[in-house]
Amino acid sequence: MLQIHNTLTGRKETFEPLTPGVVRMYVCGDTVYDFCHIGHARSKIAFDVARRYLQYRGFKVTFVRNITDIDDNIIQRAARNGESVQSLTDRFTRAMHEDYANLGVMPPDHEPKATAHIPGIIAMTQTLIAKDYAYLATNGDVMYSVAKFADYGKLSGKQIDELRSGARVAVDEAKRDPVDFVLWKRAKPGEPSWPSPWGEGRPGWHIECSAMSFDILGSRFDIHGGGADLMFPHHENEIAQSCAATGDSFAKYWMHNGFVNVDNEKMSKSLNNFFRIRDVLASGHVRDPEVLRFFLLASHYRGPINYSLVQIEQADAALSRLYNALRDVEPSTQVVPGTATRQFEEAMDDDFNTPDALAALQSLATELNRAKHAGDVELASTLAAELLRLAGTLGVLRLSPMTFLQKAAATGSAESAAGQLSEAMIADLIAQRVAARQARDFKESDRIRKLLTDGGVILEDQPGGVTVWRRQ
Repeated sequence: MLQIHNTLTGRKETFEPLTPGVVRMYVCGDTVYDFCHIGHARSKIAFDVARRYLQYRGFKVTFVRNITDIDDNIIQRAARNGESVQSLTDRFTRAMHEDYANLGVMPPDHEPKATAHIPGIIAMTQTLIAKDYAYLATNGDVMYSVAKFADYGKLSGKQIDELRSGARVAVDEAKRDPVDFVLWKRAKPGEPSWPSPWGEGRPGWHIECSAMSFDILGSRFDIHGGGADLMFPHHENEIAQSCAATGDSFAKYWMHNGFVNVDNEKMSKSLNNFFRIRDVLASGHVRDPEVLRFFLLASHYRGPINYSLVQIEQADAALSRLYNALRDVEPSTQVVPGTATRQFEEAMDDDFNTPDALAALQSLATELNRAKHAGDVELASTLAAELLRLAGTLGVLRLSPMTFLQKAAATGSAESAAGQLSEAMIADLIAQRVAARQARDFKESDRIRKLLTDGGVILEDQPGGVTVWRRQ
């Protein structure tokens, strides 16, 4: 039985969807005013894998991931760039889609934008006012009255009195209580705005997810996910708004992924210590985007992970071992589950334990190599099919073995990566070596082989005079 760690209860629970065989899942997406960084990638890959495994287990999954396309950061960045908010958000939404596609993240079934759900946001805000959970503040904003919601803090463990004592009251004079938060912001001159019963304005950050999840999934759904940094205040406020507005209990299971750290400090835009996905992939340090995905899967989604070139190289080596096992094997068209499948499922059933699942893949690759060495073609074919099926559930081994292995390997610096032999140079040197061998000039043949080896290229001479190559 699948066990999921539920942040709401603080323990692992047997997963039982509200409707048998069906899973409705909402994951908080990106605010589109800059390129996505590795921290974003970790969250998207973690929930992509959860979605894939739920489908592997036979569930019909409806996966929703929103886009925040209006907020202070977006407005300020657009003004600084001298472009419209629409132009900015469209540009970075396209870039986001490119980055996640490169990492093998499946598109969501629904990708709602805040600006396309203004009527639902206004309707939910009106409901909260009518139920006396919200009020019109003296500055024209509509505020949520936190003290009116008795269960506030049940997700994060925060206490209202502690939050109140730490609040900066002088900055929030319009609030009745310093812990209250905004649902609808009165428009400032020159800002994008929409008409509402309270005048021109725009939604607050928290209300958009409550309204969009309600519009698409209803008042109660199975899984709500996001980064640990969203637990408070964003997800806490979502619970308060949604439960108060609908009278229902909102999400049944809450999942939160851990941070990506750089030098043991959280990677974030605010700390300016982040690495953009596209910059990492273009740096020469990563053989293929799959290596970055593999690196992020090598740690459990709930724990922290430290980003470094050493760990990227370790991920490259581990992924290369899997691709090497698949070389020269024609996978069977039928998958026969074996011991590795049982180990893989046991790992993934334990709160999506991808490190142990990857270990099961490595064990299967070892078994596949033994079958190849023994010349057991049928067994090797069966094991290769099993390996590809399980790896596909994690979104890896999507390339042909030689396509991956002949790409430039991960290296310690962009300079050394730039100096690697190109495919055209390798092909030319192999042709020269073949000519030298045909002329029985073995000294020249050995010289060329060493030149290729020094350049990180391994040659394998096969029957029939065929030479294949791969990078170290």
